[in-house]
Amino acid sequence: MTGLVIGVPQTFEYLDKMQERVVSFVTRHSNISDEDFKNLMFKTGDLARDIGSNVVGMDAVKFGLINEVGGLGNGIKKLNELIAEHKEKGNLNDDGVLQ
Repeated sequence: MTGLVIGVPQTFEYLDKMQERVVSFVTRHSNISDEDFKNLMFKTGDLARDIGSNVVGMDAVKFGLINEVGGLGNGIKKLNELIAEHKEKGNLNDDGVLQ
């Protein structure tokens, strides 16, 4: 968030709720715990422009933010593997959408 922030309790509560929504989303869609994610967010000395820690490559895998490191080709290959798995299990409807 940039710009002026009015210092009232409602503003703090709003920002706190936004932060919790981000934490919840990331932890639901990755293998990192709430505690580890928050530790990365508030880790002093490693802050990038005061917006949190930069975690890339194998460090992101180590923390559980991503499953593996790769390029676009790796991603498309993995996507096709997952589609094939779900087709075999019968998890896709007639339109090819995951049920």
